[in-house]
Order: sequence, then C-alpha cells, then structure tokens
Amino acid sequence: MVLTDDVIATALNRIADGIEENNTLLERVASHYDSIVPVMKRNQVRAEQQMEESERTFAQGLKDIFKPQEN
Repeated sequence: MVLTDDVIATALNRIADGIEENNTLLERVASHYDSIVPVMKRNQVRAEQQMEESERTFAQGLKDIFKPQEN
C-alpha cells in the first residue's frame, strides 16, 4: 500500500475527529460526575448521622427500660 499525502491527511483528520468526539464524551461524563457526586456525598453524611442518632436513641431507650424502678 502506497501512502500518499491524501491518505495520510485523511488518516490524521479521522484521528483528530476521534479525539474531538472522545473529548466531548469525557466532558459529558465529567459534568455528570460533578453534578451527582456532591449529592451522593451529602446523602451519605445524612444517612450516617441518622444511623448514629438512631443508635443513640435506641441505647438510651434500653437504659430507660432496664432502669431500676423507684418506689
């Protein structure tokens, strides 16, 4: 196969187009990531706080159940 200037130019243009398409896709992925991850992190923190509060109130409830009765 003989590589002419036209063949090389076409190949380079196709490579450049492919890179542009990949960059566009990566920008979309990054945008999605940037919009979703902070929300996920915030929800994770909330869930952990709720679990800790639930454990504290449960433990306090057990203490109250087994507290000696005053007569």
